[in-house]
Amino acid sequence: MPSQVVLVTGAATGIGNLTARALAAAGHTVFASMRDPFGRNLSRSRDLLEAALEQDFDLRVVELDVQSQRSVEDAVTCILDQSGRLDVVVHNAGHLMVGFAEAFTAEEIAHLMDVNVLGMQRVNRAVLPHLRSQGEGLLVYIGSTTSVVLPPFLAPYVASKAAFDALARTTAYEVGQFGIESTIVMPGPFTSGTEHFPKATRAGDEAVTAAYAALEPMVERNEEATAALFGDKTNADPAAVAEEVVRIVALPYGERPSRTVVDLTDAGVERVNEVSEGAQRSFLSRMGFAELLRSAAPSPHS
Repeated sequence: MPSQVVLVTGAATGIGNLTARALAAAGHTVFASMRDPFGRNLSRSRDLLEAALEQDFDLRVVELDVQSQRSVEDAVTCILDQSGRLDVVVHNAGHLMVGFAEAFTAEEIAHLMDVNVLGMQRVNRAVLPHLRSQGEGLLVYIGSTTSVVLPPFLAPYVASKAAFDALARTTAYEVGQFGIESTIVMPGPFTSGTEHFPKATRAGDEAVTAAYAALEPMVERNEEATAALFGDKTNADPAAVAEEVVRIVALPYGERPSRTVVDLTDAGVERVNEVSEGAQRSFLSRMGFAELLRSAAPSPHS
């Protein structure tokens, strides 16, 4: 696979940061995007740029706020101005909320949906015209096994990842007809190596939270309970997700899976996916839309 031009959203920390570094190390031109890279995220953007310089990687930083269509458009314009094309988009930006479902206001959940779901839509609206004109491209979505196993005390996050997954898959039907492939990568839980849990937002309604006080000990040990799912000898390193993205990008056209799972807790998500995708294939075939399940060949002009 020749070098690709890749945009990674949410690359300041965690899986996005690891993925940007891994793709650059694999020889790709990578634009690691984040909010305010020369202000609040200055140290993080500097770390990436210094790593690129030291290791001679083509790793660049671009400002991108998934909550702003203008910011997204400006970032994509910057990438195209510098590289002349864009081949791969890794949708990674996201946020976590922890607490009791009732204690989250509708506005809080709407904010999370704006980041985790509509942020992806804003990015797609900016990049898809260019991928369609090229007649090829790859959209990699960093989803979550939570949309299948439904862990407790994460209701807004679980709902957002389920919506993210559904929007990604149904978008894939359409863009695939223009030579654009899509893969949903579903990480299992990782309790270290990311800032997901430390930076998680708690529910804002303290009165309702207090009404659920009897359950608070469960919330407090949620991270510990998650960590206990790993075997004694399991190295639960989120770098495994970055490595899987690198593998997907390197696969030839037509061999990339529609989804892949990186789960070290043996949650059984692969088995659920197999049943779900079988039903999906059957349903679309009965509708006469089976061709939407596979991408068209890349444009000969790409």
